[in-house]
Amino acid sequence: MLDETHATATVEEYLEAILNMVSEGKKVLAARLAERLQVSPPTVTVTLQRMGRDGLVAANERKEINLTEKGMKMAMSVVRRHRLAERLLTDVLKIPWHEAHQEACLLEHGISEKVMERLYHALGQPKTCPHGNPIPVGDILPSIQGVPLDTVAAEETVVVERISEEATRLVELMRYLEQAGIKPGARITVREVASYAGTITLLVGDGEFSLGTKAAAWVWVTPLSRS
Repeated sequence: MLDETHATATVEEYLEAILNMVSEGKKVLAARLAERLQVSPPTVTVTLQRMGRDGLVAANERKEINLTEKGMKMAMSVVRRHRLAERLLTDVLKIPWHEAHQEACLLEHGISEKVMERLYHALGQPKTCPHGNPIPVGDILPSIQGVPLDTVAAEETVVVERISEEATRLVELMRYLEQAGIKPGARITVREVASYAGTITLLVGDGEFSLGTKAAAWVWVTPLSRS
């Protein structure tokens, strides 16, 4: 049986992806997991079968993938290590915001539980990663705030809460968001929603920027009318 000290990097990536999807209220199906991890469906099937045998995941009658208690504990650890690594990279090492996710993916698998706790306190016990995603505390992952930007109506002003983990792996998109100033804490106004074109026009400070609706769905915001 697999234990927490012998999880492979691949298994940790699956656990992390599943937890991130669940935290956003998404149903985890093998096909969606394959798309998110950018691997083939057969590869996902084989890995999930192995994870099932190791007691990390279980599927219900609708073939939805759920984390077991053991799997959830391990997933929390991976997510915590990843987001703390991002904080270390951006806050201390000054790695660019849009590159932090990729670099953290390399670091997270080598951070022990002991080092993770030391890092958490050394960084000032941060509540979120640089992209606004909550850092687990113990076995609790704080609930995410806001709604996806693509659900906001035109003329609404919002505050950016977080950028979905699904977006952070796309370096060019993250660079664009950084240049546009679409980061946690930023106040932006939805100028136009062009459903026919699949784009949203945003006013950020003195600049005007466009996002595709798919990318906008990865930007979570709180409308000022609801805050």
